[in-house]
Amino acid sequence: MEQIHEMADKLKLLSDGTRLTILSLLKDREFCVCELVDILEISQPGVSQHLRKLKSQGLVKEDKRGQWVYYSLSVDVPPYIRSVLEYTPNSKTILTALNKKEITSVCE
Repeated sequence: MEQIHEMADKLKLLSDGTRLTILSLLKDREFCVCELVDILEISQPGVSQHLRKLKSQGLVKEDKRGQWVYYSLSVDVPPYIRSVLEYTPNSKTILTALNKKEITSVCE
């Protein structure tokens, strides 16, 4: 039963469109919080809150570089989550849908 509860907790995270979008973006490359703020057009605390939840379930990892924190998809993402992400759009499609040009790191 523990495995089912763990799976349910992780899948609950994917029920939020913003978190699913973040994971979909991260399957292609790492992003800094400031880039995600620009893409998603939500506040930095809002993005950070979503990332904190994803990190707490082991779905994303962070890499601190100076004052910036970069996030990427964790290598330990369970296969059932990877399966879901196979059906989500890639970052180029997401950026086009959000009327965003290709994002280059603005955090450096």
